[in-house]
Amino acid sequence: MPTIKLVDESSPHAKVQAVFADIKATKNLDRIPNIWRALATHPDHLELCWTRLKAIMQPGKLDLLTKEIIALAVSVTNGCDYCINSHTAAVKKLGLDNEGLGEVLAVVGLYNSMNRLADGYQIEPDILPPLE
Repeated sequence: MPTIKLVDESSPHAKVQAVFADIKATKNLDRIPNIWRALATHPDHLELCWTRLKAIMQPGKLDLLTKEIIALAVSVTNGCDYCINSHTAAVKKLGLDNEGLGEVLAVVGLYNSMNRLADGYQIEPDILPPLE
């Protein structure tokens, strides 16, 4: 259950309308997802979050599917039901099938466990990346 009333898509606030229109156009959506409607309760924060997402979640050295898989892994680790569902839908839309999704979740589970073990044993890092 939301802790705030979600902003209606027909909000008269100019900044909200501009961001909502950009979300629809960029993501090819016919409606605004609830996360953005919640963020719209603070229009400046909505704009900041959308601008950051657009800047980061575009193809670069990593393709969009890889970025969405990372987003899904973080969402699973953080236990965010909303984001797990959103990013699962995104990776499937980008072509990841159920077997691939199972592999992603297996890696997430494995490394959540391994991280806890390393933290529990308080092991000093001895395999370091090269300095460039």
